[in-house]
Amino acid sequence: MTTAVAAPFRFFSLQVVRTRRLGPSLVRVTFAGPDLAFFHSHGRDQSLSLFLPHPGQSEPAVPVELGDGWWQGWRELPDDVRAVMRSYTLRALRRDALGNTTEIDIDFVLHGMEPGATAPAGPASRWASRASTGDRVQLLGPAIADNRAIRFRPPEDTDLVLIWGDETALPAASAILESLPAGTRARVWLEVHDPGAVQDLATQADAEVTWLVQDESSAEGSPMALGALREAQLPPAERPYVWIAGESACVKQLRRHFVGERGIDRRRVTFVGYWRQGLTEEQLREQE
Repeated sequence: MTTAVAAPFRFFSLQVVRTRRLGPSLVRVTFAGPDLAFFHSHGRDQSLSLFLPHPGQSEPAVPVELGDGWWQGWRELPDDVRAVMRSYTLRALRRDALGNTTEIDIDFVLHGMEPGATAPAGPASRWASRASTGDRVQLLGPAIADNRAIRFRPPEDTDLVLIWGDETALPAASAILESLPAGTRARVWLEVHDPGAVQDLATQADAEVTWLVQDESSAEGSPMALGALREAQLPPAERPYVWIAGESACVKQLRRHFVGERGIDRRRVTFVGYWRQGLTEEQLREQE
């Protein structure tokens, strides 16, 4: 049994069981393993920490045997040995007849591997692009279903759900849409780099989804999203709830729009910066 870290999260030793290309820059990787019997989540925008091996390693180097001391032990490993850590969102999970989790899906955006990309691919994109059955990873994830790594929490009196996400937030936004009960009114804006990333999203909600496809001249975090939202005619609502996720600067700009220009109560706006333009995840973590 894998060493627990600290409730409500623990490590899970997993293996790739299959992969599926969803578009030019998106691949879905399915993981399984006996540890998943202890994996519990309500889904939605469940955040996870994924640890990947370097090329040539058979498994990621994470000192899980240190229990609560794993973080310091991991930081002290040499750069070319220490597992690559990246934050991802749970896209989906499947359970057996007893309610135990048997598989989970994580969608990877292949940054730097899109047609015409100018920036080099990062280690997670390279790993996901060649992931194959049997590849081993470590996952730091939820041991209880209702945990602080789920950010989408609309108040019970919500009468309109508003969602914006860029390509990195697409898995979370898709999972949120799937979780919305029938009759829920929702307006959704999703910004992607390539028309091939546009998907048919399943939902029982009364949802209107608008896809924003950046042209080649658009920069990351471009004003496309703000322009689209300013032009949008929202249905009347007394108690809307907003969820925004993606590039940090763009997310903050959109939050100001909803609170300052739309007059939505800031306490009913959830905003999450998944990445920051010009910074790696390591550099972003050092600033936290």
